[in-house]
Formats: sequence, structure tokens, C-alpha cells
Amino acid sequence: MKFESIFLTMLFVACSSVCVLVMGAMLTASPSSSPLANASRAAPAVAAQLDCAAPNAMDTCGVPKA
Repeated sequence: MKFESIFLTMLFVACSSVCVLVMGAMLTASPSSSPLANASRAAPAVAAQLDCAAPNAMDTCGVPKA
């Protein structure tokens, strides 16, 4: 019984320490900008979506004619 009590106490201390470390890391973390946010590759995708909103979008977007 003594061994189990010591083991559970050590497990509680270890889990509490991990929780405190994770919480501290989350609270002190600063946001960083993603390199993909500044990529110029996103602009053509937006342009293609805008072209698909046009009235003559069947040719641009490849919509099959009925």
C-alpha cells in the first residue's frame, strides 16, 4: 500500500508539472506569421475564383454545357 501511495503521488506531481508547463507555453507564446500568408501563389487562385463568378464563366471554369 505504501508503494502505491508513493507512486500515485509522484504521478500526480508529474502530471501537474506537465500541465503547468503546457499552460505556461500557451500563455507566453506569441503569434508568428506563416510564410504561406505572404506567398504570391495565392493570388491566381483568387483571380480564378473571381473569373468563375462572371456571367460567361462556362468557358473559364470548365462547366459542362447542358
